[in-house]
Amino acid sequence: MTGDVIAPQRKQTGGGLIPAGLYQSASFQRALGRAILYLVAISSSALFMFPFVWTVLSSLKTGGELFRFPPTWFPEVPQFQNYPKVFEIVTWATWTWNSTLVAVVSTFGAVLTAALVGYSFARFRYPARDVLFIITLSTMMLPVEVTLIPLYLMFAKIGWLDSYKPLIIPSFFGGSAFLIFLMRQFFLSIPLDLDEAARIDGAGYVRIFWQILMPLSIPVTATAAVLTFMSQWNEFLYPFIYLNTKTKYTLAIGIRYFQAVAGFADDTEPKYHLLMAASVMMTAPIIILFFLAQRYLVQGIVMSGIKG
Repeated sequence: MTGDVIAPQRKQTGGGLIPAGLYQSASFQRALGRAILYLVAISSSALFMFPFVWTVLSSLKTGGELFRFPPTWFPEVPQFQNYPKVFEIVTWATWTWNSTLVAVVSTFGAVLTAALVGYSFARFRYPARDVLFIITLSTMMLPVEVTLIPLYLMFAKIGWLDSYKPLIIPSFFGGSAFLIFLMRQFFLSIPLDLDEAARIDGAGYVRIFWQILMPLSIPVTATAAVLTFMSQWNEFLYPFIYLNTKTKYTLAIGIRYFQAVAGFADDTEPKYHLLMAASVMMTAPIIILFFLAQRYLVQGIVMSGIKG
């Protein structure tokens, strides 16, 4: 019939009737926004992964291929023997063991003592507690160079130089202010009712810490452990200052020694391809650890920020 007005099609949604065009427009905008977000994320990931991918590919090239211009992405013939050659030139296995020993023991001490200190700040009330916590956090603003000379003189006085003691034992005194803050924030998110119920059942503070809080703190504990292990594994300054014997080097110092002395003493052939292979071998454990623990890493950081 002429003169009738045809009503626009509408789509039933949870909030009522929405015009089909408006609904489709909103859906298109959401899909477009998500596509742009994915594009930015993938592009950023590719940009940040470029140096590592180039290092891996370069580790399989010959020394001459690295200096070609224009550069080539892939090796003509993959030189897998570059990796065993690193072990022939330097004591790479010994350095790997040294780094593993320092990183594992330091991580254990740092996470354990940071959890204890964080438990104290989160659960107990005592004079100047908040002041002590603020002082602890303020140490994060101190540059490493400020305490480097006093620490070196102190360790020299007690005969700890050229040993792993300066690299390990300080980790058993709270770990770091960041780890203490991380553990405290997580403990604050756990209801006090659990502690009170445990005390009614006769549990002491130590038992509450070990049997109630720590099992609930697996995400933040894993986060603290991964961050500490990565930091200790990649640490260069302190091992460089305290260690003098070549067989006691960690991997970070070993790569520098390989570049400065061992791998480049003979100028007849450039050995940057071997340096790339050494870098890949040092980085691989960290990458594997991150992918294995990334679920706990994200979960621990998110849950630790629930309460402030």
